[in-house]
Amino acid sequence: MFGKKKKPVYAYDPAAEKPVLRVSICTGETAAGFQDLTTGKFHEVMLIRRPDEIDTFKKMYGITGELEKTY
Repeated sequence: MFGKKKKPVYAYDPAAEKPVLRVSICTGETAAGFQDLTTGKFHEVMLIRRPDEIDTFKKMYGITGELEKTY
């Protein structure tokens, strides 16, 4: 229960998708996920409530650098 390491729940393909943060301009709600490079379709992986959850998302999928924000 406590101290468990979160495992990726989505098979991320870096060649076909890019990691992004999707932010609502109305409510400010933020979701982390992946956007398809060809279709632009967004696949939500997790809801971001605190800034440290962005780091958790990055560690789960081995992402380095800043995430692009889409609105």
